[in-house]
Amino acid sequence: MNDIQGYIFDCDGTLTDSMPLHYVAWHKTMRKHGIEFSEDRFYALAGMPTEKIIELLSSEQSVAVDAESASLEKEQAFLDSIEQLCPIEPVVSKVKSLMGHCQIGVASGGTRGAVLAQLRQIQMHDVFPVIVTAEDTELHKPEPDAFLRAAELMRVDPRFCCVYEDSDLGIQAAKSAGMTWVDVRSIHSPRRVT
Repeated sequence: MNDIQGYIFDCDGTLTDSMPLHYVAWHKTMRKHGIEFSEDRFYALAGMPTEKIIELLSSEQSVAVDAESASLEKEQAFLDSIEQLCPIEPVVSKVKSLMGHCQIGVASGGTRGAVLAQLRQIQMHDVFPVIVTAEDTELHKPEPDAFLRAAELMRVDPRFCCVYEDSDLGIQAAKSAGMTWVDVRSIHSPRRVT
């Protein structure tokens, strides 16, 4: 880790303990549209953008859903609960220890609005000079594009970047980007809803 010049943090489940709140929002929204979405499946798809998940689930279950509209509903349901959001302290402490010593950024499959709202809630909205969200790349985790874009904006060679992630898709993306990675699940387990 001595050669690391840039650190890239996922947001949901990495900087913020948002996964239980996201699942409640998902469950409420998908049930309204007649789609089953188990908590285990939710965690397996962590890191994939909301619209892509809705398209996948609706296709698998042969339920016609306007993915864009349902995505907005789900995001609003999550934002309505944002005051319950807490930081994941060991990760936030790591960010604070890095400030001023190396490049730091966020790369998330979440929407820009949701990511910024979370960073404001945990009082880290002015910490990261680089924030890459679902709108900033065409391809998403497990593809490496978000992490590569963050490295590019930080002006750090991907080989000298370390990613903090909480999902298999995110870790796969970090590996594909040629970056080292830390699995946040080794230091934090999100509360299960069901």
